[in-house]
Amino acid sequence: MASPRMGTGGCSRSGWFRFRYDEDQETPTDTRNVLLIVVALIAAVTFQAGVNPPGGVWQDNAGGHKAGRAIYADQKPAFYVFLIANTLALSTAILILISLTYKFPFNLEIWIATLSMFATYASAIFAIAPDESIRFRYVLCAAGVPFGIQMMKKLYQWSMRSK
Repeated sequence: MASPRMGTGGCSRSGWFRFRYDEDQETPTDTRNVLLIVVALIAAVTFQAGVNPPGGVWQDNAGGHKAGRAIYADQKPAFYVFLIANTLALSTAILILISLTYKFPFNLEIWIATLSMFATYASAIFAIAPDESIRFRYVLCAAGVPFGIQMMKKLYQWSMRSK
């Protein structure tokens, strides 16, 4: 990987950006490798947070709660904000991961593993979330947002080319 451009240091405005991406200096391969690492970390963290929510899950059926449900789910608005944001981050990471590994060796296997991981995540959050299906639909919509944005972007590019 190319060495980062060093600034003058200190707390100056340019000091904050001394490790920024430089298109003239960075190779596409290095950039792709860094993005793959960052996206894999984001996917791992968000997957883990969805499967093991903050506060854990109830272990018994006493006190009006169900075993296996997220303790955090008792704070409904905050729990759904967490689930929506976490799902949005995971689905965005998965979209970037699939895009960056397009035409790689074992591309089909990467797709299968990635989609299986997303199905596992969906099963886990379905198991820990309360039974209110209307709010759960927002979580499912959040999963499709990055893919919808990418599709609209591609359709726009296609329509501009055909003019």
